[in-house]
Amino acid sequence: MLQFANIEYLLLLLLIPFFFVFYALSLAIKKKRMSKFGDYALVRKLMPTVSTGRGWAKVTLFSIAFFFFTIGLSRPQLGARVKEHESRGVELMIALDVSNSMLAEDYAPNRLERAKLAISRLVDRMKDDRIGLIVFAGESFVQLPITTDYVSAKIFLNTINTSSVPVQGTALADAIRTGIKSFSLDSENSRAIVIITDGENHEEDPIEAAKLAYENGIRVFAIGVGSSEGKPIPMENGELLKDKDGNIVVTRLDEKTLMDIADVGGGTYVRAGGSEFGLNPIIDELRNMEQQRFESVVFVDFDEQYMYFFAIALVFFIIEMLIGNRKTGKKLFV
Repeated sequence: MLQFANIEYLLLLLLIPFFFVFYALSLAIKKKRMSKFGDYALVRKLMPTVSTGRGWAKVTLFSIAFFFFTIGLSRPQLGARVKEHESRGVELMIALDVSNSMLAEDYAPNRLERAKLAISRLVDRMKDDRIGLIVFAGESFVQLPITTDYVSAKIFLNTINTSSVPVQGTALADAIRTGIKSFSLDSENSRAIVIITDGENHEEDPIEAAKLAYENGIRVFAIGVGSSEGKPIPMENGELLKDKDGNIVVTRLDEKTLMDIADVGGGTYVRAGGSEFGLNPIIDELRNMEQQRFESVVFVDFDEQYMYFFAIALVFFIIEMLIGNRKTGKKLFV
């Protein structure tokens, strides 16, 4: 199927009718000027070498050349070439806590934004690996299915905030189970879940979920975000979050839970630092995992056709230039 990469240049084709109009006007003006010297038919006989037909032929040839030149400018392309692509890497599902406690300002500007920045930098370092995003609070869902489209991954990442999940809480177990179900069918021992959270679990036992993941060949890593002394949670109205008794809620990092998750999940626990967030040690662990071979069909560049149209245009331009404005005694043009 033919398509145009720069279709806006096709508007230039609207100029072609004006070439003939302008030439016709120029002939009319020339005739009017010649009529000032006497009878037009008589004046024409005094200029036997002047050829009107050659002028129309030159305009026609120029218009044809311009037509093909414009098509070339529009970059016509034929259907995309398809090829099989083979890569080796791991499948990584990142589960990001988006509960209100992630608004605490242990890090600048807050826990959530700092985590998103670290994930974005991780995506920049990926090459043949696959990545997916899970957001969770009181429940979890897949924000981005497993993919190698890193541009989309960063776009989806930028849209994440604490309202991405309407139910508040920290359902670590649900996030892990969602991750288990989200990997592609062709991955085997190259799967990992990275949980980024403050670890304050308010739901069912996440240890059993991490154990289930490990039994299914999925390693579970954890990054603890926050401080042990705790921080209050700022809200959108500028006030601090309070409990039902009016006391300011202080959110603290629960390292014990996250350590246990990583331990039974066959992964590693890392506490996020101020400058190095904790993903680098986990990336090193992932690089030591067995690399899975992924096969996929990818579309590469379309077959460009513009050079053929430019070549045709050049031929007509040359012919147009070779035709003179005066008769040569041959009857090809009047």
